Amino acid sequence: MTQSITVLGAGSWGTALAILLAKNGHEVLLWGRNKEKMSAMQQAGENSIFLPGIAFPEKLKLSSDFEQAVLQSNVLLVVVPSHAFRDTVLRIQTINPQIQNISWATKGLEPDTHQLLHEVVDEIFQTPVKQAVISGPTFATEVANGLPTALTIAANDSNYAQQLSTLLCNATLRPYVSKDIIGLEIGGAAKNVMAIAAGIADGLGYGANTRSALITRGLNEISQLSQKLGAENQTIMGLSGLGDLLLTCTDNQSRNRRMGLAIGEGKTIEQAEEEIQQVVEGVQAAKQIYSLAHELKVEMPIVEQVYQVLYQGLAPQKAVQNLLTRDYRSE
Repeated sequence: MTQSITVLGAGSWGTALAILLAKNGHEVLLWGRNKEKMSAMQQAGENSIFLPGIAFPEKLKLSSDFEQAVLQSNVLLVVVPSHAFRDTVLRIQTINPQIQNISWATKGLEPDTHQLLHEVVDEIFQTPVKQAVISGPTFATEVANGLPTALTIAANDSNYAQQLSTLLCNATLRPYVSKDIIGLEIGGAAKNVMAIAAGIADGLGYGANTRSALITRGLNEISQLSQKLGAENQTIMGLSGLGDLLLTCTDNQSRNRRMGLAIGEGKTIEQAEEEIQQVVEGVQAAKQIYSLAHELKVEMPIVEQVYQVLYQGLAPQKAVQNLLTRDYRSE
């Protein structure tokens, strides 16, 4: 059954999801805040900045009119950076306070408050709404090109999760459903910090042994934090935890890994961001997860060292040394 869907956020991931949904036969409106850029994309028939060479399907339309985008569709998918998430949801609530459901594919925590994104939604809407988060090991270019991919949809309503699964599912994308929103949110945010760590190690010239150790111990840290917040360990061992962690730590399509590589090679954060030309969620996530872990008294040494490198001027070599000289303990 054809649906009318609005995707809010015309970055690489938002555009890829919009292309996928439109290829699935749905009427899709992709919203972006910059009118000139959206007009240029409409004229070019592609997102030349983030997904060059991938043509827009016929059923994909573009708009920079936020009110039109919110009111036009009965399915809303928010794919903005985490720092813009609260403002976007506030605007949605102002335009349509009676909204029944909202979904997002944003990965990260809210800056300053380090709230999980479902907590932001709960705070904004006065009455309960159906909520769903989409996460997993997904590079935008591969999804837009129709390469085989699996991801997870976690929702507070099983019928809503199944509805979104039906919208996204096709011959090359397989969605799995879950009830563990917290697990998906923590996995999707924390893996970006670990990817920066893995990139730093590779940028310093360390080998596969080091990367493997960082991924494994990073997974343990994510698991400890997630369980403290009430998530299920099965989620962290699944697509949105281990799967996403492996993807972002090992492939140079990952912005967060590339950020770490640049820092390990001696570049500044600003120089790395200039090269990457996209939001690197792990930079903010390092601060938020570091604060959240301290608040909950969860030990996350890799996150702590990444935070020190990004925000306290710690030399990357010293960060690795700090990890290697920690007290010995059982695994």
